[in-house]
Amino acid sequence: MTVSIPDPSRTTGEAVRPTRRALVAGSVGNFIEWYEFGVYGYFATVIAANFFTPEGGNDLEGLVKTYASFALAFFFRPIGAAVFGRLGDRIGRRPVLILVVLLMTAATTLIGLLPTYDTVGAAAPWLLTFLRVLQGLSAGGEFGGAVSIMTEFAPDGRRGLYGAWQSFTVALGLLGGAGVAALLATVLSEQALNDWGWRLPFLLTLPMGLGALWLRLRLEETPAFRSAGDTRGADEQVGGAVAPLPTPPAAEVARAIVLGAGRIMGWAAAGYTFLVVLPSYLQSTLGASFRQALIATVVANLGFAVSIIPAGWLSDRIGRRPVMLSGAALVAVAAIPLLNLLQDADRSNLVKGVAVFAAGAAVGLMAGPGPAMLAEMFPTRVRYTGLGLAYALSNAVFSGCAGLIITKTIERTGEVDIPAYYTTVTCAISLLALLTLRGDDHRGPLRDGRGDRRGDGRGDERGVGR
Repeated sequence: MTVSIPDPSRTTGEAVRPTRRALVAGSVGNFIEWYEFGVYGYFATVIAANFFTPEGGNDLEGLVKTYASFALAFFFRPIGAAVFGRLGDRIGRRPVLILVVLLMTAATTLIGLLPTYDTVGAAAPWLLTFLRVLQGLSAGGEFGGAVSIMTEFAPDGRRGLYGAWQSFTVALGLLGGAGVAALLATVLSEQALNDWGWRLPFLLTLPMGLGALWLRLRLEETPAFRSAGDTRGADEQVGGAVAPLPTPPAAEVARAIVLGAGRIMGWAAAGYTFLVVLPSYLQSTLGASFRQALIATVVANLGFAVSIIPAGWLSDRIGRRPVMLSGAALVAVAAIPLLNLLQDADRSNLVKGVAVFAAGAAVGLMAGPGPAMLAEMFPTRVRYTGLGLAYALSNAVFSGCAGLIITKTIERTGEVDIPAYYTTVTCAISLLALLTLRGDDHRGPLRDGRGDRRGDGRGDERGVGR
C-alpha cells in the first residue's frame, strides 16, 4: 500500500515537522551541487587559463577543453544515479543522501586547493578532471534521492509544489554561484581573480557541506520506503501473509527512463544554455566583459527562480502536461529571436535584461513540475533509481555537453546562433515526449507497484507499475 502524509494544514506540529525537514534536507544538497556547477561554468574562462592553456596556448581551445572536462563529469552522473539509486531503493533514501553529500563536498573543496598548470604542468588538468568525475558520481546520486524524499513526504495534491523546491534550490545554487563570482569580480583585480580569487567559491563548499550533513543526519526515512521495505523484511514481519511490493520488469523500467529523459530534454538543454553557458558565450563570441556576462546570467537565473514554485503549484491544479508543454513551446519559439536581440548592439540593456529574464522564466515552467512528473513515473521499489537515471542521462547528454557542443560548433563554423538552434531542437523533441503525459498523473497517491494506483485496473504504458 502507499502511505501518504496528510495535509500539513490539518495535522499536528509533530506531523508537519518531518515534512518540512525533508524539504530542507533534500534541497540543501541540490543547492551545493548546482552552486558548484554554476561556479565552474561562470569561471570557465579563468579555469581554462589556469588548467588547460599552457603558456602561448590558444584561449578558445583551452575553453573547449574546460567544457570537455565539464561534460565528462556529467557522463559519470548516470553511473552515480545507477549505483546510488540502487542502494537508495534497497537500504533507504536517508543513508545514501548522507553519503553523496559527503563525497560532493570533499570533491568540490579539493578543487579549490588544486595546483595549476604553471605549478605541476600536464598533471593539473587530469587532477581537476578526476575531481569533476567524483562530483559527477555524487551528483548522479543526489537528484533521485532528493526528489524521492520530497515527493514521498509530500501531501496528496502537493507533489508538484514540493518537488519544485528541488528545482528552486537549483536556481538558488546557480544564483549563489553567480553572486559570489560577481562579488569577487567586483572587489578583486582581474589579476588577483585569475591567480587565487577563483579558489574561494570552491572552498566555501566546505561549511555548506557540513551544514547539509547535519541536516541529513536528522532526517527520517520516508513513509513510502518504510511501507515498501525489502522482500525478506516484509515476509519476516507478517509471516508471508502480505505480499511484498513487486519489482517491475527491467525492460519496463528502462522504457520509462528513456521516456522521462526525453520529457526533460528541453529543460536540461535550455537550462544550461541560458543559465550556465551564457557568460562564456557572451564573452568569447559577443565580446562582453566578465561583469556584463555575469549580470546577464544573474538576470536569467532570477527569471528561472521566480517561475519555478508557481509552476509547480499550478501543475498540482491543472496537471504537469499543460505547464511543461507551455515552457518547452515558449523556449522553442523564442530562442532565435532572443539571441538575435542579444547580438543587436543598438538594443538597450533594459530590453536585453527583460528578454533573458523571460527566457529563464520559460525554463522554470519546465523545471517546476519536472521532479514530480518524474517521481510519478516510477513505483517505490525503483523510484530512486528510475527518476535519477532519467534525469542524469538527459543532463549528461543535453546539459553537460551544451558548453562543449556550442563552443566547438561556433569555433568551427563561425555561426553565432548555435545556442538558439540547440535549444530550439531539444525543446521541440521534448514537446513530442511531453504529449504522452496523462492529464491526471498529478492526482492521487504515488504508485507503489501493485498494479494501477487508482485501483481501476486500466494500467498505462507511459509509466512503470500502473
